[in-house]
Amino acid sequence: MQAKFNTIGLVVRKDMQSHLGTINQVTSVLERHAKVLVHCLDFDTPTTDFATDSMHTLVDQSDLVISLGGDGTLLTAARALVDKDTPLLGINMGRLGFLADVSIDNFETHLEEVVGGKYTVEKRFFIEGEFHSPNQPVSKNIALNDIILHSHESVSMIEYEVFSDGKLIHQQRADGVIVTTPTGSTAYALSGGGPIMHPSLETLAIVPVCPHTLSNRPIVLSAHQEIEIHLSQPGSAAQVNYDGRSTVIMENKDSIRINRYPRPLNLLHPQDYDYFEILRAKLNWSSHY
Repeated sequence: MQAKFNTIGLVVRKDMQSHLGTINQVTSVLERHAKVLVHCLDFDTPTTDFATDSMHTLVDQSDLVISLGGDGTLLTAARALVDKDTPLLGINMGRLGFLADVSIDNFETHLEEVVGGKYTVEKRFFIEGEFHSPNQPVSKNIALNDIILHSHESVSMIEYEVFSDGKLIHQQRADGVIVTTPTGSTAYALSGGGPIMHPSLETLAIVPVCPHTLSNRPIVLSAHQEIEIHLSQPGSAAQVNYDGRSTVIMENKDSIRINRYPRPLNLLHPQDYDYFEILRAKLNWSSHY
């Protein structure tokens, strides 16, 4: 018997003010089954069309969280749910998403099934980046997709060293480097030539961005190995991004240590969810056969 949802939180994409009718439609369906809390991400002006709650209140009180937008909205909701067991479901407002896999066109049928207990739950792991600098206190951040280092100056390459459990993997010159989870392997890392990793795998991939050597290739490691990255060129600087969010500027004597985060995300899917079907649709596989 699946869990009953007494309170459902709805996290709404930041550019949804032009789609208030859709928000109200989704909310109305949910209110048939549970109390509904709504949080709108960075609306340009506060809305008076419906009651809204803080993200903290929504996460603290909800038995189920639903993101309404795209994969970016789901990533924001996922990071807010770190250290919570609350499941997360994504409703996609536009193009098919790898994470937000319920289309707005048939959301009502799927929502009725979900609140009726017809769903599956998939564990997706986060990674944590621990930033060390002689000039700053240690800082930590979480990512579901990837942690990316890229040149702080758009026209410059960076030179960096990558270690796994203290052993040198390589030293590279490139525009940047991506450390991706299986969840993030179909995002930016895929554009950089990285491998698609099935979500059930306990792996991380290190993917260089436009490396200076043609022989360079991505490498896949166990997610239980610590990855450490240093800048190796004096005077250079890189920007560190967590799921596309800029956080800190990394300089020559700084380092970042990346590890699998111990608490996973509970990603909820309809019962007919098929990962390979999404790959075929999103990547246009088998379209000419």
